[in-house]
Amino acid sequence: MKELSRQDILHLLEREIAKTIEAISAYKESTAPIAPDDAIGRISRMDAINNRTIVQAALRTAEEKLTKLKYMQDNIDGPGFGNCARCGTKIPPGRLILKPESPFCVRCAG
Repeated sequence: MKELSRQDILHLLEREIAKTIEAISAYKESTAPIAPDDAIGRISRMDAINNRTIVQAALRTAEEKLTKLKYMQDNIDGPGFGNCARCGTKIPPGRLILKPESPFCVRCAG
């Protein structure tokens, strides 16, 4: 795989930030409280509460990802950008494409 330029990585981060912001917006809409006067039935209400809990967890994960993406975007011009934060080796381009929010190589992330 060819080497990615900082500009390529910046565009990748910007696209991923936009997608994550959209996902957060959708999750927030899905986590609205369930009105007790909605006539959806006891089982359906329990299902809706369970689904809301799952979406809330996804929302927290997306918010954490957004924080990491913005951190990477803010530090793209730093001297160590593109190198693993733990071992210092160059992060492969494929890793940057698949997980741009991660400052670690595959070996150190695991």
